[in-house]
Amino acid sequence: RRTASMLRAVLLLAAVSAAAAFSPASFLAPTSRGATQFGGRAAFTSAPPARVALATGHAQRSLRPVGAAAGGLTMEQAFGIVITGAAAGVGFAYADEFLSRGHKVVIGDVSPKLSEAAAALREKHAGAVLFETKLDVADRGSVEAFADFAKSNLGQVDYWINNAGINGGRRSFLEVPIEQVEAVVRVNLLGALFCTQYAMKIMTQQAGVTSHLFNTVGSGVKGGGTPGYVCYGATKRGQPQMTSSLADELTKGVQGYDKVKYPGDVKVHTLSPGMVFTQLLLDDSTPELRKFPFGVLAAQPEEVAADLVPKILANPGQGKSVEFLTTDKVVFKLFERFALGKKSEYIDDDGNVIRKPGAQYNAIGVRALF
Repeated sequence: RRTASMLRAVLLLAAVSAAAAFSPASFLAPTSRGATQFGGRAAFTSAPPARVALATGHAQRSLRPVGAAAGGLTMEQAFGIVITGAAAGVGFAYADEFLSRGHKVVIGDVSPKLSEAAAALREKHAGAVLFETKLDVADRGSVEAFADFAKSNLGQVDYWINNAGINGGRRSFLEVPIEQVEAVVRVNLLGALFCTQYAMKIMTQQAGVTSHLFNTVGSGVKGGGTPGYVCYGATKRGQPQMTSSLADELTKGVQGYDKVKYPGDVKVHTLSPGMVFTQLLLDDSTPELRKFPFGVLAAQPEEVAADLVPKILANPGQGKSVEFLTTDKVVFKLFERFALGKKSEYIDDDGNVIRKPGAQYNAIGVRALF
């Protein structure tokens, strides 16, 4: 009994050490399909913008008609939410969660499944206020049109979530076609910059409104190696730097220039969904990866959205980091697996995806959300 207790203590210490390696700041595998596809690769996740006027006491000037909305909110109370890369994966799950709470949502994606995703959301949420339109975040004109679409349909944009992105596939950098290198950079980094600027142009002009924008971080965010995902890791490394720079500009201004006072108050943050069972996570994966870390730390899109959306809505600060895989959660999951011997709910002992009865899966084990 004493030996067993000592072993558990050792395993707990190992779990704490491992948590540093697998925390959201150091290891985040591709999580969701986003706004662009390249060479048959589904797109990745890039973050949301949030607004917390109710929580912070800022005045809310609404352009919405007053009336009943889904989720128990009036149209006056409902926030305007914008999500890029929302045709599948965690982007779709975000939209689902926001709609279930009665908020108004605009979704965009380059995928031809966007209309199907929107139809599924409308069928699930009767009376929901939802708008969808094609979006390629790597194309400036497409982003500008999307921003205009969001503004005209929502009236007021409260939360903008840059969720779109791609990972380019898991392979050696020397084997990645140069066109694919360019695509990953254009979607993940340039796309995030495009979307952020057009979102901020709207948000800064919303007098009396505090709005929030989230940029999604991923593997490589702290500079650690991402073998097999060199391009993806490099682009995700830039997200927190960009977000931090914007937060400083909004609060302190730019040295040598007069600080601009905008009608609207804009907050920018990073969003970390962690590892999510999507096409991007499982594509090109090995049984070893699926057993660990996926089988221990990865979650389903709905679970991630249910955890993150309340955090997004309750985030009152500037330049904050909103995470699904917090250090406490990582330690707990590692302790459950290695100290208590708990089996994965989603991956079997041979590294295969466990297919639940009644659910639909594709060839590599990605569960259909609609």
